[in-house]
Amino acid sequence: MTRVGEQVSANEGWNPTMSRWLLTGGAGYIGSHVARQLLDEGTDVVIFDDLSTGIASRVPVGVTLVDGDVADTALLSETMRRERIDGVMHFAAKKAVAESVQRPLYYYRQNIDGLLSVLDAMAEAEVPRIVYSSSAAVYGEPGVPLVSEDTATIPTNPYGETKLFGELAVRAQARAADMAVEPMSFVLLRYFNVAGAGSPELGDPSVANLIPLALRAVERGERPQIFGDDYATADGTCVRDYIHVSDLASAHVAAVKQCQSAPLGTVHATYNVGRGVGSSVREVLDMVSDVVGFDVNPIESPRRPGDPASLVADPRQISTELGWQAQHDLREMVSSAAIARKN
Repeated sequence: MTRVGEQVSANEGWNPTMSRWLLTGGAGYIGSHVARQLLDEGTDVVIFDDLSTGIASRVPVGVTLVDGDVADTALLSETMRRERIDGVMHFAAKKAVAESVQRPLYYYRQNIDGLLSVLDAMAEAEVPRIVYSSSAAVYGEPGVPLVSEDTATIPTNPYGETKLFGELAVRAQARAADMAVEPMSFVLLRYFNVAGAGSPELGDPSVANLIPLALRAVERGERPQIFGDDYATADGTCVRDYIHVSDLASAHVAAVKQCQSAPLGTVHATYNVGRGVGSSVREVLDMVSDVVGFDVNPIESPRRPGDPASLVADPRQISTELGWQAQHDLREMVSSAAIARKN
């Protein structure tokens, strides 16, 4: 693995018969799972990460790691050229809804400026494919049982706004590129609530996601919190569609195959990545209780700003077009997360 300060020759690890993708934020929770699955499927990867939240040890052995900020367009472009990159997966972003409400300008700068830098670098290096990490947060409060890709996008928090702007920026750049010599392909993946671990060393280190928050509280002998019990849902708590991180990673592999197999400029796709199954906060904490073997006895606290009552995916489009389906249930997510916490 290439570490900070090391130089990489233009041909090191290069195989012209393979596709080669740059993963921004690839040392993070989701990126590290995707990197492993891509490698298993025969796609070469290069990791670009400033290691502010990513962990260098999560980068697979033999994979190039470039320590850099996505705001550094010149370094991005130089890396793409040197590594002969065929496509980019853009994971690097801030993603805590509550924090985005408290620090909106910080989120706009980090998430929007970072993506624009990536798109600029892709144009300079003539990289024509991108898989963009979007979010169900673009839908806001949809008010429908299942959210399809055609549901109106009216985000209710700055995080969701930055993700929606990112989608618009990718689409606009693709339209411009399609009028140039080399057109552009993209896939926008709208993640629902990601959880679990594909292996014990790849657990979710987030301080904002429900399952790791609950497990962390249990480890400390504390009671997990339920933020709001007066929502218009069956038990009064927020309902979300939880997706195992390994299933999310396999959706990225399917997106890469779609981008690589079709002619450039013919793939302009948007997909929900979820199970189509809603679980309330209380139901998730009941599952945590079942997995750890005792009642975690959650505390009911006031609502957090920016949290929609219910967001559950209609995943039929990605299933129909890419043949992708989630394979893991909520118990597997909680169990694998609990094992990872002990690692």
